[in-house]
Parts: sequence; structure tokens; C-alpha cells
Amino acid sequence: MNIQPPFGYKEIAPLNRTQKVRLLRPGEMPEFARGLNSIPISYTEFAPVSHEYPIIFTAVAPQVFTPVAVVGMVTGENLYNNGGAWAGGVYVPAYARRYPFCMAKVTMDKVEQKNRLICVEKSHIDEKAGEALFDDKGQPTVKWKDIERLLSEYETDLERSREMCGILGDYGLLEPFTMQAKLNKGGNPLAVTGMFRVAETKIEHLNASQLKNLVKKGILSRVYAHLLSLDNFARLLDRKATRAA
Repeated sequence: MNIQPPFGYKEIAPLNRTQKVRLLRPGEMPEFARGLNSIPISYTEFAPVSHEYPIIFTAVAPQVFTPVAVVGMVTGENLYNNGGAWAGGVYVPAYARRYPFCMAKVTMDKVEQKNRLICVEKSHIDEKAGEALFDDKGQPTVKWKDIERLLSEYETDLERSREMCGILGDYGLLEPFTMQAKLNKGGNPLAVTGMFRVAETKIEHLNASQLKNLVKKGILSRVYAHLLSLDNFARLLDRKATRAA
């Protein structure tokens, strides 16, 4: 059996009902997220994410895109990391909230299985300090039911994200862009590269069928949430300037 861990995870294993798991404390930021300048988001998260973070698209393969929330201006910088905890009052993306759990693809005898397994980061399996997620009869606790619901809904949401990005790519709406800024006069300019955004001017050139499809699938509203969210780069610059001061 071969299990490929998601981005940010180190070594994962299928969750066993008898295991105790060390869960994240309220507000705790997963270790992997503390050194990231962007975090993946999913289809239903566009609205809450757009209130705080810039939403951009990154290319994970040629013509294969994924949406992310930008949390830092340079590599290895998360401006929402407050001593290992999330800054207060901000939306925490589900990718981080689900940690240390995930649903992963499993390969057996070189054949990728259709169904995914619920897995856990091995370093969080802790029989002494961990928490039981199932009772003595093997029944799930209330806390585990909530976690399992999050995992299931997030996986479904990811499929909608992939469909959305596929459509945006097929319609030729995504274009690369660079964000440039200076924190102070005479300082070195910052340049954030490797980003893609929807070219708003290209939307008006879509045919009626394409435009109808964007509206029907709820993609058009997310496109505008993404475009409006780009103003949040100013928030990041303010946070960076405050830290520098």
C-alpha cells in the first residue's frame, strides 16, 4: 500500500479507531503553515477568504490551476502567524483546520484506488497526550463526527474547485501577473511572481453559452470575489510594514 501525503503533510497513515490523536489547540496554526506564503482554498471558501486574504491561482502543472489564499509577500513568510497561532479575528482556511487529518489516495499493486482513506499525520498519533475519537464500543465521539464532516465536505468541495479551474483554463480567462510594492522610500521593492488572475476584459468576449455556464455553476460570483480580493494585498503590506517596524 502506497499513500501519497497532501501538500504540507510529512508522513500519514490510515486512521485507526483505537488510536489517540493530538488535536490542534484552539487557534493553533499547523507547523507546515507557519512557513507558507499561500494556502490552498476550496470552492465554497471564496466569500469568507476574500474578506481577508488575496485570492490568486497557481499553476500546479501545465494548464492545471488551483486557488490559494496569499498569506505572505515572500517565500517562507506567513504574516498571520502569531507565535504559532493564527492572528485573531481572521478566517482560517479549511486546509489548515482539518489538520492533522486528511483524505488521501491509496495505491495498491500500482493501481490507484477510487475511494480515499481518512488518514492522520503520524507525528500526531500520541497515546499519552492524544485524544480518543471513538469510545470503547467503537462509536465516534461528537468531536470526531464534526471532523469527519469537515473532511468529507472539503473533499467534495475540492472537486468543485478543480472543475471551476478547469473551466477558467479552458475558456482562456487566466493570465499571469506580478505584484510589486515598496514598504518604504528607498527600500528594496518586493515582487511576488508565479501568480495568475482572471482577466476581466476577457469575460466580455465569452459567448452566451460560456457565460451562462459560469453563472449556472456559480463560478462568475467567485471570479468577482477573487478580483475584489486582490485589494487585500494592501492588508499584507500593512502587516509586513508593522512587523518591520
